[in-house]
Amino acid sequence: MNKQLLKNIFTTNNSIANIMLRIPVGIILTAHGSQKLFAWFGGYGLEGTGQWMESIGLAPGFLIALLAGSAEFFGGIALLLGFLTRPAAIVSAFTMIIAIFSVHFSNGLFMSNNGYEFALTLLAVNVALAIQGGGKYSVDSAIANKLS
Repeated sequence: MNKQLLKNIFTTNNSIANIMLRIPVGIILTAHGSQKLFAWFGGYGLEGTGQWMESIGLAPGFLIALLAGSAEFFGGIALLLGFLTRPAAIVSAFTMIIAIFSVHFSNGLFMSNNGYEFALTLLAVNVALAIQGGGKYSVDSAIANKLS
């Protein structure tokens, strides 16, 4: 792979604020993904989540559950580490857009009505991380420094 392309993927700003975004969102995404993939934390696992996905018109449900769960679980871990932050944030943002429009939008803004405010917040943070990168305290920063 081209060294410049690698450098572009790992380059990040030198802010410490990014870790304040990465850690809570990484925890949240990892937990939600583990519900879908492994039935942890009261989740339904791939079978149950897949059946639910089918019931709302996302088919094939098992595959969609696998993709959404993987995006959340592995994307969340990547955000926690600050490793491949931009790609992880882009995939997570895309997952939130799908969640907003396929599940939450018709319920309005507020979470109390299963609305989209929480998914919108996660979308906003992921877009910010996709733009800024992992920040000063990230694996991306260490890799970028090695490539320089």
